[in-house]
Amino acid sequence: MRRLSQLYDATLAPCGLSSAQRSLLVHIERAGSPSMTELAHAMVLDRSALARNIKPLERDGFLVQRPDCDDGRSRRVELTSAGRAKLTEANRLWRKAQSQFEQVYGEERAAALRVALSEIYSDEFIEAFGQP
Repeated sequence: MRRLSQLYDATLAPCGLSSAQRSLLVHIERAGSPSMTELAHAMVLDRSALARNIKPLERDGFLVQRPDCDDGRSRRVELTSAGRAKLTEANRLWRKAQSQFEQVYGEERAAALRVALSEIYSDEFIEAFGQP
């Protein structure tokens, strides 16, 4: 996985995001305005690691944190217009990386790998593995 991350990071370099940062923006976009707890769960990160990963994106104006209207102790994360534009740029490069990966690794093998990784990522797999 580390090697793939390096290859994807190299392809994303022109937009200034890493694959992990792009992934954060993707999760936020999909969820709309997730709480930090929801986002940490989706990213399989503890909240302190999530906070460290969010800081540069917030500093660069790609996202904002706002107090939760229903729970003042909780914060929600939202993409800014600059964040949506950056994600659009990153997604173009991501698709290029995906295409290159499929060309080199093979479409069928790449599809099978995505299925396997999705299964490994699932809560069911973690439960079967004996982890909380």
